[in-house]
Amino acid sequence: MLSLDPLGPECDSPLDSKDLEEEEGPWGGGSGLPPPGCFHGSWRHDVALDCKGSPEGAEARAWTVYYYSLLQSCLQQAGLPETQDRSQVPRTGCPGAEVTLCILGSPSTFLSLLLEGGVQSPGECVPKFPHPLLQKGQPCPGPATSQNTRQPWQLPAFHRASCPTPSGGGFWEQLPLTTQGPRLEVEGMGALSLPWPATLLPLPTGNMLLCLSPAWLTKVPAPGQPGEAALLVSKAVSFHPGGLTFLDDFVPPRRATYFLAGLGLGPSRGREAAELARDLTCPTGASAELARLLEDRLLTRRLLARQGDVAVPATLAFTYKPPALLRGGDASPGLRLVELNGKEGQETLVKEEVGAFLHSEALGDALQVAMKLSGWRWRGRQAMRLYPRAELGPVVDTVLALLEKLEEEESVLVEAVCPPARLPFPGSPLPGPELALRICAVVCRTQGDKPLLSKVVCSVGRGDRPLRHQSSLPRTLEAALAQCGLGEASQVAVVRQRVKAAAEAALAAVLTLEASLSAEQRGGRQVRTDFLGVDFALTVAGRALTPVALELNGGLCLEACGALEGLWAAPRPGLAAEEAAAAPLVETMLRRSARCLMEGKQLLLLGAGGVSKKFVWEAARDYGLKLHLVDSDPNHFASQLVQTFIHFNITEHQRDEENARVLAELVRARGLQLDGCFSYWDDCLVLTALLCQELGLPCNPPAAMHVAKQKSRTQLHLLCHHGPPWPAPSLYAVPCCPLESEADVDRAVRQVPLPGVMKLEFGAGAVGVRLVEDASQCHEHFSRIARDLQVEADYPGIGLGWGNAMLLMEFIEGTEHDVDLVLFGGRLLAAFVSDNGPTRLPGFTETAACMPTGLAPEQEAQLVQAAFRCCLGCGLLDGVFNVELKLTRAGPRLIEINPRMGGFYLRDWILELYGVDLLLAAAMVACGLRPALPAHPRARGHLVGVMCLVSQHLQALSSTASRETLQALHDQGLLRLNLLEETLVPGEYEEPYCSVACAGPSPAEARLRLLGLCQGLGIDGPHYPVAYFLSHFK
Repeated sequence: MLSLDPLGPECDSPLDSKDLEEEEGPWGGGSGLPPPGCFHGSWRHDVALDCKGSPEGAEARAWTVYYYSLLQSCLQQAGLPETQDRSQVPRTGCPGAEVTLCILGSPSTFLSLLLEGGVQSPGECVPKFPHPLLQKGQPCPGPATSQNTRQPWQLPAFHRASCPTPSGGGFWEQLPLTTQGPRLEVEGMGALSLPWPATLLPLPTGNMLLCLSPAWLTKVPAPGQPGEAALLVSKAVSFHPGGLTFLDDFVPPRRATYFLAGLGLGPSRGREAAELARDLTCPTGASAELARLLEDRLLTRRLLARQGDVAVPATLAFTYKPPALLRGGDASPGLRLVELNGKEGQETLVKEEVGAFLHSEALGDALQVAMKLSGWRWRGRQAMRLYPRAELGPVVDTVLALLEKLEEEESVLVEAVCPPARLPFPGSPLPGPELALRICAVVCRTQGDKPLLSKVVCSVGRGDRPLRHQSSLPRTLEAALAQCGLGEASQVAVVRQRVKAAAEAALAAVLTLEASLSAEQRGGRQVRTDFLGVDFALTVAGRALTPVALELNGGLCLEACGALEGLWAAPRPGLAAEEAAAAPLVETMLRRSARCLMEGKQLLLLGAGGVSKKFVWEAARDYGLKLHLVDSDPNHFASQLVQTFIHFNITEHQRDEENARVLAELVRARGLQLDGCFSYWDDCLVLTALLCQELGLPCNPPAAMHVAKQKSRTQLHLLCHHGPPWPAPSLYAVPCCPLESEADVDRAVRQVPLPGVMKLEFGAGAVGVRLVEDASQCHEHFSRIARDLQVEADYPGIGLGWGNAMLLMEFIEGTEHDVDLVLFGGRLLAAFVSDNGPTRLPGFTETAACMPTGLAPEQEAQLVQAAFRCCLGCGLLDGVFNVELKLTRAGPRLIEINPRMGGFYLRDWILELYGVDLLLAAAMVACGLRPALPAHPRARGHLVGVMCLVSQHLQALSSTASRETLQALHDQGLLRLNLLEETLVPGEYEEPYCSVACAGPSPAEARLRLLGLCQGLGIDGPHYPVAYFLSHFK
């Protein structure tokens, strides 16, 4: 039986808190003032809530004060400190160059989102020193007395003209301060508990902002984008790690890169919020236009019923002049839609339809029906009316009475009501009334528009009383089901999986609807639904527990999840950290902010790469990047996909400095106004650094790129870095010896312990890398490489343009791992660790890989720190880098640093699992922008893959595992295919032809799926034992 829980709320808001449910709520536009004295606690009330240049009336200011007090009450109950007012010293920032996530709405609704945003995007720590004599790292001056104590000392206010400062946004700008004893007194902030002598450290600027009033925001026309506007933030409460909050003014105002507003009824604040959200240039998570659609119960009911994977209550709807989205179309199971062109003289029709509905099988065993009005106008202003199913007359009379209230595009709904599912209680059932269960699920839109269930929260109450949001206590699904008598773990897992499938299908249906709407219908080009709340009743259908979707909303479910998370506000020993419900939403906000910051950026790209880099051109188009390409091949397919193509020989690396100057002149001659310049192609990295230096664009120093590019130079350079700080880079370096001639081999054998590894100094893709066990093998391999691989034409793309010099390094036992890093200003923003399978010695061509790593957290952290410190040791401070390491029994050891984005499948896997695009991050760094990445990205599954080689799989790749077959399996979602080479050409020296991977909720499941596919496709065999290559990932 599919039915409506009679305990559903009278109205569930999609975007804001309980206040939105009330007819005269604060965002509902009523004429009343907020209730006085409703918050208890001690916090300062003399804070500057007025926004300069945008005064508020008495009523509007009263609501601003109300929401500020509500915020302080929420922080107090969460065990977090009071908001500090630092608005007397405006923040400067870098408008247009920093992430700004702006929320306009009730603090109680969005608190969990705000706190998570403060953790995931704390902003940059950019100092603004208050005095020219006070520099970073120096103690605050103060004269010592004979008693060896410090006397109070007043620092003059900082004047920007007297001392050039770093980029804007720091905490210390223009702060007059005094020092006294062991504390630092900051005017307007009170005492900061810093030890004396104190080193002044900046606070982050804070990227997550809460606006308590529409007056704190301003829309300004966007140049070059007719009909659209930029949203500027003049005042806000900024959120920081640890729950710290500050009341800030921004001069100049910050430009929003993401906006989410709580929308309500009425002509006052709700209308202002709706107008602010309309037609913005920045990504927007809500609009009045979309809210009107999602608030129409009939429309969403029909939308979900057609989805097929979502159960909805049996419903009879009388709709008066329905909107276009409800007209015609196929019938939906359990949903009967009766279109009315008039409200008068419908008695006969209503009686016939209601009678047929009450006797239909769709109602199953329902004993009651509920009646309510549907439409935006009735949101929050109705009471649900219940009648026994057998009472036809009262139901008909109520429908006719409600029809008189309808306006166009509104409806009267008659819904089946079911009693709560009777769960088997172990032993004797507890005395008391029957319990009802309400399930609330938050689902977020993630990378690739994929819905992801974020969290499930439940409430339990009496079956004979209404069970509404904010009038019942939140609890986990496990606790709620146990309370109702279902405690078996496997049965609970089944219920959770069904809730997950239904909630994700609900958001998928909404996203499909949005895709069919025009920008005007959505409320703007950038408007998307990024999260959804779905309320379910748990009933029995076909002898199976089935979640039935009652309502779609966002704010109420998000608030319920925040309330549940608030139960653990005070840390308890042994309590495992659980991902916040808002975590995927914050990741989406950051991802969309990055797009906003990069849209229209002009980037020069050196080196197009081959088929493995085809994703670059699709991604650039998707992100709105304007690429200008420099490449040696005038017929390269990418030459037709960019704004400008410059044909230039970039393979003569002995002339890189001269070529950089020539290229710089070509760029100037063409009048290119570049925002950045970068490369992901090994051969072009040094040239790119030199060119950036010529053009004055952000990049790592050419000397650092030289060190990282030459493998022996990397190791020898790091071996000289003994610290401090510790662990020093020298601890990770491996002894090696460069080989330029045959004579160098004998010297190297005496210096480097054997067995060793011989490789090309500037090589790539493990081409020519070989294990050597004695001096004769060293001479033999050196001679072979010197004969076979001499110039670029012998094997394009592996660095032979730099020459074919080699090196001998010590062979390190251990497991091999890749660490992909994102660095900005010498700070580690993100790290992704993957595991590699054993290679086919004596060669080192990659065989298999797994992500995320299966290592213990401590070992993973050791690898990340090793990679990070090695990059810093080489002088690599900004960019996306791939570091290859081995984890030995003594700790990590460096194989090599690739000072560019990881190759092969790595960008694709990281994007799929973590939602982070290394290509976009590299482009942002190239433009001097801090990449908009979550501070703690979490993997959404596991990937295990295997490489296919032409030398080992030519027969399979020509038949059972052909390119067409693999692509078809990829399109069906059965595997992930990364094509690395264009043609099937066997040779003595080779790189992998393709990577084939399978996903799974666990490494074991992904591994088993991949092994089965490889066996069926002919990739696995005695000559290429896939099971052995995957054995390291158990």
